[in-house]
Amino acid sequence: MKLNTNSNSYIIIYSAILVVVVAFLLAFVYQALKPMQDANVALDKKKQILYSLNIRGLDGAEAEAKYGEVVKSEEKTGEQVYYICEIDGQKKYVFPLKGMGLWGGISAYVSVDDDLNTIYGAYFNHESETAGLGSEIKDSQAWQEKFQGKKIYSDDGQLAIGVVKKVENPASEVDCVTGATLTSDGVSAMLRDGLKSYIESLK
Repeated sequence: MKLNTNSNSYIIIYSAILVVVVAFLLAFVYQALKPMQDANVALDKKKQILYSLNIRGLDGAEAEAKYGEVVKSEEKTGEQVYYICEIDGQKKYVFPLKGMGLWGGISAYVSVDDDLNTIYGAYFNHESETAGLGSEIKDSQAWQEKFQGKKIYSDDGQLAIGVVKKVENPASEVDCVTGATLTSDGVSAMLRDGLKSYIESLK
């Protein structure tokens, strides 16, 4: 019996078979590539932690080796994960933070000295901030480096770290990203809420 390739039933059956074949191929490719994707995600996370420790410019193998050298353990306080590291014989804590920017989520890894009050380094990331404005929290290494040495608490024990339009307390404050006030406000809130939570739990 000759198939009528112009009939509706033929077109429906052909389309259904094509959809099933394409779906199978996509699922196969996804499963085949997933280990590589997972490895890349894990490496990117390790690099971000190293960035927060002011260690940059390493390729994949170098980053893996350096991470194994400086990150001594992964710990938990409640549901929060943090990392204990060692740089030049000095203990550092690395705290993962999450918050909200103008258009979506923002995140950070912030390293803190053993005094739990002095920021050693910071790396910020975002999901969808405006290119050239809010995205500068990730793209500008110079801006991230402004956090080095900042105090989280003032001498009288008040939470002082912040991102502001006008710096009045240079020991604890960083000027906001130009043209990205709401993103900067999100970074400030993320730092204050996140660091306070970790530090109060550890103390």
